[in-house]
Amino acid sequence: MSTARIAVDADRPIGAIDRRMYGVLVEHLGRCVYTGIFEPDHPAADEHGLRRDVMELVRELGVTVARYPGGNFVSNYRWEDGVGPLARRPRRLELAWHSTEPNTFGTDEFMTWCRLAGVEPMMALNLGTRGEEDAVNLLDYVNGRADTDYANLRRANGHDEPYDVRMWCLGNEMDGPWQVGHKSAEDYARLALSTARAMHMVDRGLELVACGSSAWEMPTFGDWERTVLELGYDEIDYISMHRYIDPAAQDRADLLAAGVDLDRFIDGVIATADAVGAKRRSDKKIKISVDEWNVWRISEWNAIEHGFDPGDWPLAPEKIEDVYTAADALAVGGLLISLLRHADRVKAACLAQLVNVIAPIMTEKGGRAWRQTIFHPFATASRIARGTAYDAVVAGPLTATGRYGEVEALDAVVTWDEQTATGSLLALNRSLTESLDVTAALGASRVASARILAPEDLDAVNTADEPDAVAPVAHPVELADGALTTTLPPASWLAVELA
Repeated sequence: MSTARIAVDADRPIGAIDRRMYGVLVEHLGRCVYTGIFEPDHPAADEHGLRRDVMELVRELGVTVARYPGGNFVSNYRWEDGVGPLARRPRRLELAWHSTEPNTFGTDEFMTWCRLAGVEPMMALNLGTRGEEDAVNLLDYVNGRADTDYANLRRANGHDEPYDVRMWCLGNEMDGPWQVGHKSAEDYARLALSTARAMHMVDRGLELVACGSSAWEMPTFGDWERTVLELGYDEIDYISMHRYIDPAAQDRADLLAAGVDLDRFIDGVIATADAVGAKRRSDKKIKISVDEWNVWRISEWNAIEHGFDPGDWPLAPEKIEDVYTAADALAVGGLLISLLRHADRVKAACLAQLVNVIAPIMTEKGGRAWRQTIFHPFATASRIARGTAYDAVVAGPLTATGRYGEVEALDAVVTWDEQTATGSLLALNRSLTESLDVTAALGASRVASARILAPEDLDAVNTADEPDAVAPVAHPVELADGALTTTLPPASWLAVELA
């Protein structure tokens, strides 16, 4: 048994936790939309064709913002195809994922879903095959109040009031050769700047996200961010970054330490952004949108033979439907700790994706919906980790990893919400073999709840038949004179709600 201590300086907060920290990606990929959130023939569908059973799980998950319609999908998307009478909506070839897009779910359906789910919409723009004019037209359709063609088109489609979308992504992963319309950093930066300026002529209050690197292994990482920011610094508010952790490409010790990987990536983007800001002698701080992140067996996906029949363009095929293990849930819990640890600069984050496709929620076509293992750490954090984040300074043993060397066995973050007088301690024991006796000097007066993911079988999964095989359970903690004590088993993630 090893011991670890957590100390928190209440006078030195990291930063306010933005409500957008608990976002998701809803993309027209596989079964995320069709037979995921939208299935008009399902017994649980409402009058809009939205699955009520999935909606209930989305609310339980605590989603605050949803990025739409992609993802790689957006770079060949014509948004006009997805509005207006269904009989007039065309079927299109979807190039990113080699499928057919029926366009029976589009912008208005997404906005209706957001309203009913209590989720803020975040819109992504096609800067792969389109540009400034299309962006302004979509902005006018979505937010327009004047007597204009596109605002009137929205009204004619039955939506009198503007949707007032505040956050807009200027393309998706434009650094990636796989992206339709892939561009060099210079060409993308010019297009993003021109698009941002045009959109700001319509509404100066928009929050705009420029594409950063889709992975920090990209050969252009760093130079890409610098180029984009040097040109567009005054017009953009966020730089994006995407991070997927691959359990199939690393061992369990590395997987549980994946927060180290995310920390390094975020710190690198911050350093690059601040270097550009310093060069410009600017007081402005660029925020970060980690608008795609998750655990994904991407090496297994890439190993699949991607040949296809040019005559076969399936509708809503089963794609990238990873079944998540208990170990994956622990990794997601660790990544949440890293995101919260950067709450001063990470002001938006989107778990990718929401339903069926590398997702916390799974469905059967015409049948059941259930929670995957990764559902639980996200739902717990979104419920209790609000307000302000504080650095949890850990003194304790190290644990060995092959990829990151020796890292702290205990990873943790503390939050406190002055408005509700509640807080949280999120802690991960990364060690696969050693328990930890933990003491945390938190200054709290009461523990409202303490729940732990400490699976005996790290390969355990949740299924439609056994949807609760992996789920948090109550965990004993003691609180005396503001100090919390407990024992964390090997490979465990603890969430304590404080009052």
